[in-house]
Amino acid sequence: MISFVLDVEDLADTRFAVSPLNETVFSLRVLHDPSLSAVHLPWRRAVLGGLGALDTDLLMSLVARRRTLPDFLTPRPATFAPAFEDELAVVRQTPTDLVRRDLLATHAPDPLPPALRAAATADDASVAGLRDTICALLRQYWEIAVEPMWPRMRLVVEADMTYRSRQLAMGGARLLFADMHPHLRWHNGVLHIAKMISRHRVVASGRGLLLLPSVFAHKPAPPVSPEEPPSLVYPSRGVATLWASEPAHDASALVSLIGAPRARLLGLLEEPLPTVELARRLRVTPSAVSQHLRVLYATGLVTRARNGRQVLYRRSPLGDQLAAAPRE
Repeated sequence: MISFVLDVEDLADTRFAVSPLNETVFSLRVLHDPSLSAVHLPWRRAVLGGLGALDTDLLMSLVARRRTLPDFLTPRPATFAPAFEDELAVVRQTPTDLVRRDLLATHAPDPLPPALRAAATADDASVAGLRDTICALLRQYWEIAVEPMWPRMRLVVEADMTYRSRQLAMGGARLLFADMHPHLRWHNGVLHIAKMISRHRVVASGRGLLLLPSVFAHKPAPPVSPEEPPSLVYPSRGVATLWASEPAHDASALVSLIGAPRARLLGLLEEPLPTVELARRLRVTPSAVSQHLRVLYATGLVTRARNGRQVLYRRSPLGDQLAAAPRE
């Protein structure tokens, strides 16, 4: 069992983050062992066919027999949603002694696999070269396996964050962790993570707790090393729908749903427009437009912002989805 001891200040500093690098690294476990999740089998089949000449031996060697992963490849995000390249730049700066430590700790008690074995005894220059080779390989792998689907993945994990934030607001830490995963238990200021290979207790000491919902994580995954700040990758809600085929868009369905006038308004609001301009384009009165805009705004289909004396309306992300052009 691994435990995180969190005081009041640590709970106040608990935050969520989205990490494309974390998802890329965690996806290697599903690629390595398809039995972890039947949900991801369509993704796995598609990816295996596109890896081409990538060094898959080196990629797969990053996943230990116990399915642990090197901590240095999943650095703690400094912002809410860093770019993949920014996170990879952090990995490239990892000191060689930490690279060596994490590779050995990840695979212990087993020896390092052949693709990584030199890191155990090689000089710093050789370990740095291995680190840079891994970074270059991960970048190629990201572009093939994760980046094309990243927008959809991000929507899933952000929806999970919205749900978790509501749980925290309604019931504090106890409710936040209550249904996150059966292996998690909150008791007397300590977050217990059961069924872990490692057994250590980490006192946050003002460092807070970082929570990272993950599409590819099958169970909670804290850092391997007890020296790392408290963070937890956990399985996101809603993953089962991720690889489902989207239904074909039917333009007439939108009219049936919200009516022709409001459907036309949504179609115009790809760009910010004031009420009078919308009325001019639709050849109706501003009061008629205002009535429909109030409904669209109340249902979250449009947003509004003041610009001088005018109020500009624009489609929200939800409105964009409803107004999307029909597919061929």
